[in-house]
Amino acid sequence: MQSLVTRFHLLILGVTIAIAGVALLHVPEGYTYPAHWQGSTADWLWPRNVALSVAPLIQLVLMVGFFLLGGLLTKNHLAKTRHILDPALTLLLAVVAGCELGLLLSGIGSDFDMFRITAGGLAVTLLVLAVVIFEAERNSYAGLRMPWPVASDRAWTIVHRTSGIAAAGAALSLGWLAWIDPGPGILVLGMSATLTGLPLLAALVTLLVTGLTRADSGPR
Repeated sequence: MQSLVTRFHLLILGVTIAIAGVALLHVPEGYTYPAHWQGSTADWLWPRNVALSVAPLIQLVLMVGFFLLGGLLTKNHLAKTRHILDPALTLLLAVVAGCELGLLLSGIGSDFDMFRITAGGLAVTLLVLAVVIFEAERNSYAGLRMPWPVASDRAWTIVHRTSGIAAAGAALSLGWLAWIDPGPGILVLGMSATLTGLPLLAALVTLLVTGLTRADSGPR
Protein backbone atom coordinates (compact mmCIF):
# COMPACT_ATOMS: atom_id res chain seq x y z
CA MET A 1 0.00 0.00 0.00
CA GLN A 2 1.29 3.44 -0.91
CA SER A 3 2.16 5.58 2.11
CA LEU A 4 3.62 8.98 2.91
CA VAL A 5 4.94 7.69 6.25
CA THR A 6 8.50 6.41 5.91
CA ARG A 7 10.93 4.65 8.21
CA PHE A 8 12.62 7.98 8.83
CA HIS A 9 9.37 9.38 10.18
CA LEU A 10 9.03 6.35 12.44
CA LEU A 11 12.59 6.98 13.60
CA ILE A 12 11.71 10.56 14.59
CA LEU A 13 8.72 9.24 16.55
CA GLY A 14 10.96 6.68 18.25
CA VAL A 15 13.49 9.35 19.19
CA THR A 16 10.72 11.52 20.65
CA ILE A 17 9.39 8.62 22.73
CA ALA A 18 12.94 7.89 23.91
CA ILE A 19 13.38 11.54 24.95
CA ALA A 20 10.12 11.34 26.89
CA GLY A 21 11.32 8.17 28.60
CA VAL A 22 14.61 9.76 29.63
CA ALA A 23 12.71 12.79 30.96
CA LEU A 24 10.41 10.56 33.02
CA LEU A 25 13.49 8.97 34.59
CA HIS A 26 15.42 12.15 35.32
CA VAL A 27 12.77 14.83 35.91
CA PRO A 28 11.04 14.62 39.35
CA GLU A 29 7.42 13.46 39.23
CA GLY A 30 6.03 16.61 40.81
CA TYR A 31 7.99 18.95 38.55
CA THR A 32 6.03 21.60 36.64
CA TYR A 33 7.39 23.32 33.55
CA PRO A 34 7.25 27.12 33.45
CA ALA A 35 5.53 27.94 30.16
CA HIS A 36 5.20 31.71 30.51
CA TRP A 37 6.76 34.37 32.68
CA GLN A 38 5.14 37.51 34.06
CA GLY A 39 8.20 39.52 34.99
CA SER A 40 10.34 37.07 36.94
CA THR A 41 7.38 34.89 38.02
CA ALA A 42 6.06 31.89 36.11
CA ASP A 43 2.29 32.32 35.74
CA TRP A 44 1.66 29.34 33.43
CA LEU A 45 2.81 25.86 34.43
CA TRP A 46 2.74 22.47 32.71
CA PRO A 47 2.52 19.30 34.85
CA ARG A 48 5.38 16.95 33.94
CA ASN A 49 3.38 13.93 32.75
CA VAL A 50 0.95 15.99 30.69
CA ALA A 51 3.72 18.02 29.05
CA LEU A 52 5.82 14.98 28.14
CA SER A 53 2.90 13.05 26.62
CA VAL A 54 1.75 15.77 24.24
CA ALA A 55 4.58 15.57 21.65
CA PRO A 56 4.37 11.80 20.95
CA LEU A 57 0.57 12.04 20.69
CA ILE A 58 0.80 14.93 18.22
CA GLN A 59 3.31 12.99 16.13
CA LEU A 60 1.03 9.94 16.07
CA VAL A 61 -1.90 12.07 14.91
CA LEU A 62 0.22 13.65 12.17
CA MET A 63 1.50 10.29 10.95
CA VAL A 64 -1.99 8.76 10.90
CA GLY A 65 -3.26 11.80 9.00
CA PHE A 66 -0.52 11.62 6.38
CA PHE A 67 -0.90 7.83 6.13
CA LEU A 68 -4.61 8.23 5.36
CA LEU A 69 -3.86 11.04 2.90
CA GLY A 70 -1.42 8.78 1.05
CA GLY A 71 -4.13 6.15 0.72
CA LEU A 72 -6.61 8.67 -0.70
CA LEU A 73 -4.26 9.95 -3.41
CA THR A 74 -3.94 8.19 -6.72
CA LYS A 75 -0.60 6.61 -7.55
CA ASN A 76 0.14 9.31 -10.12
CA HIS A 77 -0.86 12.18 -7.81
CA LEU A 78 1.19 10.71 -4.97
CA ALA A 79 4.25 10.48 -7.22
CA LYS A 80 3.86 14.16 -8.14
CA THR A 81 3.36 15.40 -4.58
CA ARG A 82 5.56 13.09 -2.50
CA HIS A 83 8.58 15.42 -2.78
CA ILE A 84 6.46 18.13 -1.10
CA LEU A 85 4.43 16.12 1.43
CA ASP A 86 7.33 13.96 2.62
CA PRO A 87 9.54 16.87 3.77
CA ALA A 88 6.45 18.64 5.13
CA LEU A 89 5.76 15.72 7.47
CA THR A 90 9.45 15.52 8.36
CA LEU A 91 9.48 19.22 9.28
CA LEU A 92 6.36 18.90 11.44
CA LEU A 93 7.72 15.86 13.28
CA ALA A 94 11.12 17.51 13.76
CA VAL A 95 9.58 20.64 15.29
CA VAL A 96 7.60 18.51 17.74
CA ALA A 97 10.69 16.45 18.59
CA GLY A 98 12.66 19.65 19.21
CA CYS A 99 10.02 20.80 21.69
CA GLU A 100 10.18 17.45 23.51
CA LEU A 101 13.95 17.77 23.76
CA GLY A 102 13.40 21.26 25.14
CA LEU A 103 11.24 19.80 27.90
CA LEU A 104 13.96 17.31 28.81
CA LEU A 105 16.68 19.94 28.91
CA SER A 106 14.53 22.33 30.91
CA GLY A 107 13.56 19.61 33.36
CA ILE A 108 17.15 18.66 34.15
CA GLY A 109 18.15 22.30 34.65
CA SER A 110 20.08 22.86 31.41
CA ASP A 111 20.59 26.42 30.14
CA PHE A 112 20.37 25.14 26.54
CA ASP A 113 17.00 26.58 25.43
CA MET A 114 15.82 24.16 22.76
CA PHE A 115 12.45 25.88 22.43
CA ARG A 116 14.08 29.11 21.24
CA ILE A 117 16.43 27.18 18.95
CA THR A 118 13.53 25.23 17.44
CA ALA A 119 11.47 28.40 16.91
CA GLY A 120 14.47 30.17 15.38
CA GLY A 121 15.21 27.22 13.09
CA LEU A 122 11.60 27.11 11.95
CA ALA A 123 11.68 30.86 11.33
CA VAL A 124 14.72 30.49 9.06
CA THR A 125 13.10 27.56 7.23
CA LEU A 126 9.90 29.53 6.68
CA LEU A 127 11.85 32.54 5.41
CA VAL A 128 13.57 30.38 2.78
CA LEU A 129 10.24 28.77 1.92
CA ALA A 130 8.66 32.23 1.60
CA VAL A 131 11.19 33.24 -1.06
CA VAL A 132 10.72 29.96 -2.97
CA ILE A 133 6.92 30.21 -2.92
CA PHE A 134 6.90 33.92 -3.82
CA GLU A 135 9.15 33.36 -6.84
CA ALA A 136 7.55 30.08 -8.00
CA GLU A 137 6.37 29.88 -11.60
CA ARG A 138 3.44 27.71 -12.59
CA ASN A 139 4.28 24.06 -13.29
CA SER A 140 2.87 20.59 -12.70
CA TYR A 141 5.27 19.36 -10.02
CA ALA A 142 6.12 22.13 -7.54
CA GLY A 143 4.41 24.89 -5.65
CA LEU A 144 1.38 24.78 -3.37
CA ARG A 145 -0.79 21.68 -3.63
CA MET A 146 -4.54 22.03 -3.18
CA PRO A 147 -7.44 19.57 -3.56
CA TRP A 148 -8.83 21.88 -6.23
CA PRO A 149 -7.12 23.26 -9.38
CA VAL A 150 -5.82 26.81 -9.63
CA ALA A 151 -7.84 28.39 -12.41
CA SER A 152 -5.22 30.43 -14.28
CA ASP A 153 -1.65 31.69 -14.37
CA ARG A 154 -2.80 34.95 -12.79
CA ALA A 155 -4.53 33.06 -9.97
CA TRP A 156 -1.41 30.95 -9.44
CA THR A 157 0.70 34.09 -9.10
CA ILE A 158 -1.71 35.75 -6.67
CA VAL A 159 -1.94 32.64 -4.47
CA HIS A 160 1.83 32.12 -4.35
CA ARG A 161 2.69 35.77 -3.82
CA THR A 162 0.14 36.05 -1.00
CA SER A 163 1.33 32.82 0.62
CA GLY A 164 4.96 33.85 0.28
CA ILE A 165 4.34 37.19 1.98
CA ALA A 166 2.38 35.45 4.76
CA ALA A 167 5.18 32.92 5.27
CA ALA A 168 7.72 35.75 5.49
CA GLY A 169 5.56 37.55 8.06
CA ALA A 170 5.21 34.35 10.09
CA ALA A 171 8.98 33.78 9.92
CA LEU A 172 9.74 37.28 11.18
CA SER A 173 7.16 36.94 13.97
CA LEU A 174 8.60 33.63 15.10
CA GLY A 175 12.12 35.02 14.97
CA TRP A 176 11.03 37.95 17.13
CA LEU A 177 9.38 35.62 19.67
CA ALA A 178 12.52 33.49 19.82
CA TRP A 179 14.56 36.65 20.42
CA ILE A 180 12.44 38.12 23.23
CA ASP A 181 11.79 34.69 24.86
CA PRO A 182 8.25 35.05 26.30
CA GLY A 183 8.34 31.45 27.51
CA PRO A 184 8.03 27.96 25.96
CA GLY A 185 4.23 28.10 25.99
CA ILE A 186 4.04 31.17 23.76
CA LEU A 187 6.72 29.77 21.46
CA VAL A 188 4.84 26.48 21.08
CA LEU A 189 1.59 28.34 20.37
CA GLY A 190 3.39 30.53 17.84
CA MET A 191 4.88 27.54 16.03
CA SER A 192 1.53 25.71 16.07
CA ALA A 193 -0.34 28.73 14.73
CA THR A 194 2.22 29.17 11.97
CA LEU A 195 2.23 25.54 10.86
CA THR A 196 -1.58 25.33 10.77
CA GLY A 197 -2.38 28.89 9.73
CA LEU A 198 -0.22 29.09 6.60
CA PRO A 199 -1.79 26.06 4.83
CA LEU A 200 -5.28 27.26 5.77
CA LEU A 201 -4.52 30.74 4.45
CA ALA A 202 -3.20 29.32 1.18
CA ALA A 203 -6.31 27.17 0.80
CA LEU A 204 -8.67 30.08 1.47
CA VAL A 205 -6.83 32.38 -0.93
CA THR A 206 -6.89 29.67 -3.60
CA LEU A 207 -10.65 29.20 -3.21
CA LEU A 208 -11.27 32.94 -3.26
CA VAL A 209 -9.09 33.69 -6.27
CA THR A 210 -10.35 30.65 -8.19
CA GLY A 211 -13.96 31.64 -7.51
CA LEU A 212 -13.36 35.21 -8.64
CA THR A 213 -11.53 34.03 -11.76
CA ARG A 214 -14.38 31.72 -12.74
CA ALA A 215 -16.90 34.49 -12.12
CA ASP A 216 -14.95 36.88 -14.34
CA SER A 217 -14.62 34.32 -17.14
CA GLY A 218 -18.27 33.20 -17.00
CA PRO A 219 -21.05 34.22 -19.39
CA ARG A 220 -21.99 37.86 -19.36
